[in-house]
Amino acid sequence: MAGTEELILYRDLEYGKLFYGFTELIECCSLCMCEKEDMAAKYYDCLHDLIELSARHGFTGNLWHDFLALVLVNNENAYSRSCEMRGEVSGTLAQAARHDFAVFQALFDFDLHKLEEELEVFGIEMIVSYTRTEHEGNMFNRRIRDRICELARHLEAAEDVGAFQRAVTEFYRDYGVGKLGLHKAFRIVHKKNGAKIVPISNIAHVTLEDLIGYEIAKKKLTDNTEAFVSGREANNCLLYGDAGTGKSSSIKAIANRYYDRGLRLIELYKHQFQDLNAVISQIKTRNYKFIIYMDDLSFEDFETEYKYLKAVIEGGLEKKPDNILIYATSNRRHLIREKFSDKAELSDDLHNNDTVQEKLSLAARFGVQIYFGAPDKKEFQTIVASLADRHGICMEQETLLQKANQWEISHGGRSGRTAQQFIDDLLGKEERT
Repeated sequence: MAGTEELILYRDLEYGKLFYGFTELIECCSLCMCEKEDMAAKYYDCLHDLIELSARHGFTGNLWHDFLALVLVNNENAYSRSCEMRGEVSGTLAQAARHDFAVFQALFDFDLHKLEEELEVFGIEMIVSYTRTEHEGNMFNRRIRDRICELARHLEAAEDVGAFQRAVTEFYRDYGVGKLGLHKAFRIVHKKNGAKIVPISNIAHVTLEDLIGYEIAKKKLTDNTEAFVSGREANNCLLYGDAGTGKSSSIKAIANRYYDRGLRLIELYKHQFQDLNAVISQIKTRNYKFIIYMDDLSFEDFETEYKYLKAVIEGGLEKKPDNILIYATSNRRHLIREKFSDKAELSDDLHNNDTVQEKLSLAARFGVQIYFGAPDKKEFQTIVASLADRHGICMEQETLLQKANQWEISHGGRSGRTAQQFIDDLLGKEERT
């Protein structure tokens, strides 16, 4: 069989240590060149790493095949990125990929029981017929995990390298490649060599239906996002209003709703604005729609970072990429703290109106502005009653609402967050009784 050192496109693998360690065992066995003692030690190291990785990802069945499928869907190279954008490609890239897929197919076809015979080791059955426990796997959304395992089964059954290539190519076309294809939400980490986009393994699976009320606000948000993922014109979006009313939850729900249509969420904080251009340069040519999400965005009057954000949103020479929008939440409609002195006729600033307009201009760059206000008493009670019903809380309605009103008085007032905290408190007491 061709060696992995002959791979052309599929290099710089994220899990390279495990891949090259295990393939070395296979290649040595294929060539009958095994030093049993050394190879046995390497085998058990690889077995440990493979089981640990598989448990984190929630794989089941043939772990080696699942791992090889993970390597293929995770590697961003000229071929995989092209397939992500256009589906099946031809020419030299396709020829180079076909060469690499022949190597991978040989790895799929290798009978791992030969390792057991040749090295006199234990554990091959654990690799080829692994049973996942209920709580294993927190690296991926379950659907993505299952799709990777499904791809592994297709590759096992591929009759020839052409069928193997078609299966991988179809995966790239349908689901994308690398971290941006496999995850729905990301954060920014600043490394020595610049900003790095890092996946968030477990985003809360909240839906818009979980947010009770705010139907007009939710429709504005979904209409704008629907236009965006459909390739139509859409606006940056500001969700503002009272604390605990569901602004952040609405954006998370949008990420969950539109993930299958290529929407990705990148969380960015105020102190990371200097990385914004670097982030945009990394994602502007990818075949996804990105929302750069800024939670609880606001500025004191002495903070000047908002000027940088203004320039990045619309003020620079380079056209804003069509696949990027900015969604922000804030308790302040105008984002920047305003004082009465800003509006005073007598001011040390000779051009006071210009100063006021400069502060207002940041919010003006959000074409869609959606208000989330604190619920009135009746709305609050509706939220409480709906949450209680959803969680199966058995309590007379009058008693439930009376307790809820007492709770909100001592816990910051009426809001969706307060209602959820009240329900959580009831659920906790039920578990203790």
